[in-house]
Amino acid sequence: MSNIQAYGLWPLIIINSLIFIIFVLSFTQPKTSRDWRSLGGFAAFIVALFTEMYGFPLTIYLLSGWLTDRYPELDIYSHNSGHLWSDLLGITGDPHFSLIHIFSYILILEGLFLLTTSWKAFYTSQKNYLLATTGPYAYVHHPQ
Repeated sequence: MSNIQAYGLWPLIIINSLIFIIFVLSFTQPKTSRDWRSLGGFAAFIVALFTEMYGFPLTIYLLSGWLTDRYPELDIYSHNSGHLWSDLLGITGDPHFSLIHIFSYILILEGLFLLTTSWKAFYTSQKNYLLATTGPYAYVHHPQ
């Protein structure tokens, strides 16, 4: 298995961040200080997202001292090291096909299904000026 460097790609962070921020800026065209603050919040989110994705994941950063002591052969800059559960549990092989990774896909799909059914119930109730009490809202109540 190759350990191609997947983190520390700072030019990629800058390029991707600029593309996304300029794209949003071209559609929003902020005028007021509130618009600019909102764009600033979005820009901060985008920079943090791409820093986590291509720069250095926060979890690996926080655990890097412990990880390098406990697993000296671990290359914390490789993509597969981003799958810490595989390393911590001693699972060998490609981490993308481990049971933990497959289980995470199942959880993601369940979350998308829950989101879809929630939005359908929410949209229907809002269209009729009613409180959403069907679907997932029959069990959980929160302002959306």
